[in-house]
Amino acid sequence: MTPTSTATTHTLDVPGARLHYEVRGTGPLIVLVGAPMDAAAFAPLAELLATDHTVLTTDPRGHQGSVLDDPEQDSTPQLRADDLARLITHLGVGPAVVFGSSGGAVSALALVQSEPDLVTTVIAHEPPLGELLEDRDQVRAGTEDVIATYRSGDVLGAWRKFMVNANIVMPEPMLQQVFGGDRDPRQVAGERYWFDHELRGTVAWEPDMAVLPSIPSRIIIGIGSESTGQHCDRTSRALGAAIGVAPTVFPGGHTGFVEDPAMFAVRLREVLGGAS
Repeated sequence: MTPTSTATTHTLDVPGARLHYEVRGTGPLIVLVGAPMDAAAFAPLAELLATDHTVLTTDPRGHQGSVLDDPEQDSTPQLRADDLARLITHLGVGPAVVFGSSGGAVSALALVQSEPDLVTTVIAHEPPLGELLEDRDQVRAGTEDVIATYRSGDVLGAWRKFMVNANIVMPEPMLQQVFGGDRDPRQVAGERYWFDHELRGTVAWEPDMAVLPSIPSRIIIGIGSESTGQHCDRTSRALGAAIGVAPTVFPGGHTGFVEDPAMFAVRLREVLGGAS
């Protein structure tokens, strides 16, 4: 399908923040969410889905247009889940299919765990749930080292360590281009917020295994076809094993929906089938 919709932008006041969100299309509600990825990262995919869905995207609290009352407040999966619940309720066209990627997948799992009536299907695409791994102590130490490196002022060094821990190969010229030199001040501010107030709480979050497997919502665990052996491939498979759900393969790597949104949209529709 050819995308024809145009996003409308809005804000919603929630406890401690004012959220920026965008709405496209009409029809059953799909929420696309990241953390720290913002609404702009999901825009191409949202346009493709908006031909027959209402698509909600948002900047997570503390990033881009979603401004905090207290910039030093941590962003936890529980807070982000509450934000999503308030957005879905505010729109009044739920319940929703919720697609969350990376930290957004953690937000989506926290949402469906706390507010299952608002979610028909959750697609948790590569959630970085390091506490589910047998080598969790090593993973935890690696996260602390990355945060300490960033706080020391070594931005590129922190990102190099992050990529090593994630087992993602990023050539040095690309790393320099993306994370070095002059950058958008809002991008830098979001990066700082993520390292200082979001990363630790996101990767340390643990699903309630007494609750998650028993909720009525459909749970899909997504992994990228090019993510084999990466950290989030391991964590996604660990989650699947814990709740008895076989992972579902999506095109591309950890950010496949950015790399090829058209192919990703086709696969997402296939996976959802009649559940959307």
